[in-house]
Amino acid sequence: MSATAALPEGQEEGGSQTVKVQLKLREMIFAGELQAGARITELAVVERLGVSRTPIRAALIRLEQEGLLQQLSSGGFAVRTFSENDVADAIELRGTVEGLAVRLAAERGVSESLQAQAAQCLDAIDVLLQALTLDDDAFSSYVHLNAQFHGLLGQLSGSSVLQRELARVGSLPFASPSGFVVVQANTPQARDMLVVAQDQHRQVLDAVARREGARAEAIMREHSRLAQRNLRDAVRRPDLQDNPVVGMRLIRPN
Repeated sequence: MSATAALPEGQEEGGSQTVKVQLKLREMIFAGELQAGARITELAVVERLGVSRTPIRAALIRLEQEGLLQQLSSGGFAVRTFSENDVADAIELRGTVEGLAVRLAAERGVSESLQAQAAQCLDAIDVLLQALTLDDDAFSSYVHLNAQFHGLLGQLSGSSVLQRELARVGSLPFASPSGFVVVQANTPQARDMLVVAQDQHRQVLDAVARREGARAEAIMREHSRLAQRNLRDAVRRPDLQDNPVVGMRLIRPN
């Protein structure tokens, strides 16, 4: 591995430094700087990032837990590849957990302030979608607001257990709510798909407000199907395979 700019050393080599290394390595994997199947060792990362071994070891273990790396019997780690089914299953799992979250929210009830917060997030998305075409900045804003809304779903449930599970599931490779939004940004159907997704957002919030748990859960399960459709389209478009944003090179068709 060639040397690159060192990450800044913190006063402690614990959590914050580990997170920095974890984010940097994830970025390098998705950008193709660490290719699928490439062997990664602690010493090589020390040389490349200029960080001591303690946070690097912890970051590599976390990336293995996320599923981006696999530990080798000979030592070190390797960048994983994923089948289309692997990714579809992760998206399905997120939809299942989110469905449970909104069903519990509807059954248990949600405070007006939290409902208003979620509605304000969707209002901001509506403003973005008023444009007939979306530029890169608009798509970036959508990704941020979409992540914010999906993050609120756990809070709507009132369950700390579900909030933790949603965070865990969302960190699985390619399973985040906007995992395939940016890669579709330049397609003619991009805005149309976001409009459909936004309507589902509105419908699930309405179902929660009306205390219709089964309806809310069904909508979120269907919402995950839209993400799976984006996945299928992305895998089958050869011009997207080199997209560095979502690491399409790591996904192989079934």
